[in-house]
Amino acid sequence: MSRSALVGNVTAMLEDAGFVVSERCAIRPKSFDIAARRGEEVLLVKILGNIDAFDGHTGAEMRRLGTYLGATPMVIGLRTRDEELKPGVTYFRHGVPVLSPDTAMDLFVEEVPPLIYAAPGGLYVNIDSEVLADAREDRDWSLGRLANELGVSRRTVSKYEDGMDASVEVASQLQELFDEPLTSPVEVLEGAEEVREDEETPEDPEVDPEDEPIVAVLTRVGFDVHPTDRAPFKTVSENERREEEMLTGHSELTKTAEKRARIMSSVGRVTRTRSVYVVERATRKSVEGTAIVEESEMENIQEADELRDIIRERADIEGSSA
Repeated sequence: MSRSALVGNVTAMLEDAGFVVSERCAIRPKSFDIAARRGEEVLLVKILGNIDAFDGHTGAEMRRLGTYLGATPMVIGLRTRDEELKPGVTYFRHGVPVLSPDTAMDLFVEEVPPLIYAAPGGLYVNIDSEVLADAREDRDWSLGRLANELGVSRRTVSKYEDGMDASVEVASQLQELFDEPLTSPVEVLEGAEEVREDEETPEDPEVDPEDEPIVAVLTRVGFDVHPTDRAPFKTVSENERREEEMLTGHSELTKTAEKRARIMSSVGRVTRTRSVYVVERATRKSVEGTAIVEESEMENIQEADELRDIIRERADIEGSSA
């Protein structure tokens, strides 16, 4: 299957599941392919045939963007170089959850979350420690008795009841012994913090020198500005109360810039953010909801409300000329 077809299939699946999906970010560099929203669930999705192409730099960018936009970063892919991704299993690459299309279908359409996650050493499940302890006590089994049944140490059983996860094989044995579900789902949309790689959100990249005047204006009027590295926009800005986010682009107003502005507008509609594109000389007021502002005009802005008013006014002038 071509990557383009895979993106189309994933987009259709998310739409069937009730998500509003952005235009594909078909421009480089890009850290994600689509943004999607269903209610308060927001996703930033990278779609790959081979997930080995997902590198640490892109993972770091996706985790940063997820933090700033209140979204879950996610990769949906078909295989690694060694094997197909297994259905019902959550993988992790560079701190980002990775699902096969079948697993994503189960999660988003059928609302059946995965129970298994991959980690160094094999496949694991989350054991519900309280249910396990109650089941053992209901049988009047000691820790030693259960350890013998499982072929593990008493200390290992104690760790299971303290919250340690178990291999798929042990979980299957427990299921057979007690004849009741003892596992809990992998909370993919919560970021699976308990099983993901122990990686904190990385620091922002350096500001591009060409963008420093724009960043200075945004900072002066009260925004926290986060530069990006592989997104279709140059920065994500949020006000001091973190109640408002804004996507910003900056370059000459070329055909490529207009394409970026359209993508920014589409992503902004999904993530509920405003978008503005700063250019040296404007030939139009907006591009499909992204306000176009000249550099000289931007430099003269003194207050956040002034910038908001310009963006709101121009965002309503779809496709008009200056």
